[in-house]
Amino acid sequence: MLSLTCPSVDLPKSCCLSRRQLQRSSLRRSGGVRCRVSTSQEVDVRGSGVSTSTKSAESTSSPIQVSSLLEVVSDDLKRLNENLKSILGAENPLLVAAAEQIFGAGGKRIRPALVFLVSRATAQITGLRELTPQHQRLADIIEMIHTASLIHDDVLDESGIRRGRETIHQTYGTRVAVLAGDFLFAQSSWHLANLENLEVIKLISQVIKDFASGEIKQASSLFNCDVTLDEYLLKSYCKTASLIAASSKSSAIFSSANAEICERMFEYGKNLGLSFQVVDDILDFTQSTEQLGKPAGSDLSKGNLTAPVIFALEKEPKLREIVLSGFSEAGSLETAIELVHECGGLSKAQELAKQKANLAIENLQCLPESEFRNSLEGMVKYNLGRID
Repeated sequence: MLSLTCPSVDLPKSCCLSRRQLQRSSLRRSGGVRCRVSTSQEVDVRGSGVSTSTKSAESTSSPIQVSSLLEVVSDDLKRLNENLKSILGAENPLLVAAAEQIFGAGGKRIRPALVFLVSRATAQITGLRELTPQHQRLADIIEMIHTASLIHDDVLDESGIRRGRETIHQTYGTRVAVLAGDFLFAQSSWHLANLENLEVIKLISQVIKDFASGEIKQASSLFNCDVTLDEYLLKSYCKTASLIAASSKSSAIFSSANAEICERMFEYGKNLGLSFQVVDDILDFTQSTEQLGKPAGSDLSKGNLTAPVIFALEKEPKLREIVLSGFSEAGSLETAIELVHECGGLSKAQELAKQKANLAIENLQCLPESEFRNSLEGMVKYNLGRID
């Protein structure tokens, strides 16, 4: 088995807790402390390194369809779509049209779906028969925040395609795209404040801060061949995992789950989010432009060095030379991609994604068996299935 380790990094307190802390029923989220990203924990990706009560993220024999996993919350997702239309209103027609373009661009609504799945799975523990209005509004807020971040990401990355369609700034211009993203962030913040739960407000507000921090970290490390796996994971947490972790914990909070369950849900979301990001970064090297919905190899071409490249750089000095040149020579990008394949960068990144996936599965073991927990486990396995 391949063992992957990395040094410690600074993450929010809730994303890394000791066993003793998890046992404290009075545990509450507060400021940041230094803790380890869990790549240092050895986990057998075939399941032998996880406790006997923990299922392996790979224990599936056929491809998993997202639509089947989300069927158990299909009614919740229908209400979400209706709510988003009413929330946007008609006060700013151009901004609304821009936002609706990406809302209707074929996204799977995975993030709000996770809110509903965690909400219903934890509600079973506390005897809550129906979701609260706060659960529903939380899902609306999470989708708005996610969409706003996509709009801004496309502007910063100068991406012309998102989910196979023109990006907002391509259609309406950069000014409208930035304002549309700001509009959604503002709407989500207003509705977040109206939830009147200080702990949730702090959690989700931190996500918006993390987005900005992640973008800054990425921009400041372009074409930096000395970027570490530790730094990559922290950036990935900020850009991807923070939202899933905070929304999962917030869902449990609105179900009135105890502190340990809430922290387990945070860990589930964090590790699922990190696994998703690593898988996305692998797909950037293995899928076509048509499959990705954006140009293949786009991250590497812009100097954003992800897990496959970081691992490959450890073995191939020539790759460093090509990256540092900024791919100035014809065919150099294609050569770099080949080197990443040849040096085993993709296989090591795949092991990292599986480690994170198994940690996510492990954190679900505190939940009772149910169709909602099954779907939460299925989401982990679906993600890994994208690179099988």
